[in-house]
Amino acid sequence: MSSDIFTFKRIEKKYLLTEEQKSAVLEKISTRMRADEHGKSTVMSLYLDTPDFLIIRNSIEAKVYKEKLRLRSYGTPCGTDKVFLELKKKYKGVVYKRRVSMSLNDAYAYINGERTAPDTQIMHEINAAMNFYGNPKPAAVIAYEREAYFSDAAPDFRITFDSSIRYRFDGLRLDIGSTGRQALPEGMLIMEIKTGGGMPLWMSDVLDELHIYPTSFSKYGTAYKTMLAEEKEPKYA
Repeated sequence: MSSDIFTFKRIEKKYLLTEEQKSAVLEKISTRMRADEHGKSTVMSLYLDTPDFLIIRNSIEAKVYKEKLRLRSYGTPCGTDKVFLELKKKYKGVVYKRRVSMSLNDAYAYINGERTAPDTQIMHEINAAMNFYGNPKPAAVIAYEREAYFSDAAPDFRITFDSSIRYRFDGLRLDIGSTGRQALPEGMLIMEIKTGGGMPLWMSDVLDELHIYPTSFSKYGTAYKTMLAEEKEPKYA
């Protein structure tokens, strides 16, 4: 089992935009930021949860601390492709992400309790969360199209645009594709600003000029609340 380890600590702010607002933002930042080397990508996340969806319910209700467990891929993976097992925590607005890369087959084996994980500090944290929630299982798939931009002057400052956000509570595997129901009205998308410190003043000026303001938005949380509003019981594998 591969054990590439990644950790992140940063501030993330989300904004609900129209396509027109996105175009305006891109025009304003064109001289300061450029597209990420991976360009556009399809991001897929398989969220793990308990039979009563305790993890996402806690996240929706929490004011200070939130956490999620998920398996993430970029594009539709096959069994030997690299994916990322992640523990994402948010405390007082600061995001802490613990990520371990492994093959999709190994990740499924770990989630199903058929294989142990690498003996690393990050995996100890992920294992602790898995044990705390009683070994949660696949509960939802969230997918979207992402465009990422970064600043040469400030490498830890990034902007992403996530569109066509879709979800499903069945077909709970990453290797069967990214289909799902749309989570936002047509023409709407989420912009995320990610930084290791404060937001550059010029970016604050752009947001003020375009009258763009932060919002609270969770892709998994939105999908879950939509299902409840429709009085449908989400499936659990």
